[in-house]
Amino acid sequence: MGSIKSGLFISLDGVTEAPDTWHFGYFNEEMGNAVGSLMGGNDAMLLGRRTYDEFAGYWPNADANDPMTKQMNGTQKYVVSNTLTQSDWENTTVVGGDDVYDQLRALKADQNLGITGSGTLVRSLLAEGLLDELHLLVHPVVLGAGQRVFEGSAKVPLKLVSSATFSTGVLHLVYANE
Repeated sequence: MGSIKSGLFISLDGVTEAPDTWHFGYFNEEMGNAVGSLMGGNDAMLLGRRTYDEFAGYWPNADANDPMTKQMNGTQKYVVSNTLTQSDWENTTVVGGDDVYDQLRALKADQNLGITGSGTLVRSLLAEGLLDELHLLVHPVVLGAGQRVFEGSAKVPLKLVSSATFSTGVLHLVYANE
């Protein structure tokens, strides 16, 4: 049996939008290790449409000598979308249609899937009971505006599995569905 794990950079007020504008001042070796660990051990990446568009617009043309570029381009990717019908980014399969959750259950049956970003997808997988672990990297900053990942969500009870505090004040909280 596989799993679906998600990692999100999030502010104290729940904003996950545009982490490239507020996150990097808190990034250090501790966080790098946590993110690397979360990405390691996955058979494939699972992406929502907006995150996919951002990644597919960057990684195929990124520095080919950067190991992260090789990992991002070489990894099997599944993009969940009902508007995208095909992908030009290597190793990408589109998952869509009326049976999206059934398709994801089938993928999860024998693969470990990791989600980076993709707040809308994370919210829907939590509600559907398909997300096994939610890794929140809570940054000590209040942004005041931006998309909040859990805004408009139904109640989903979670269990705290582990927590760590980084020297930058970032909290790494790991939750599982109850």
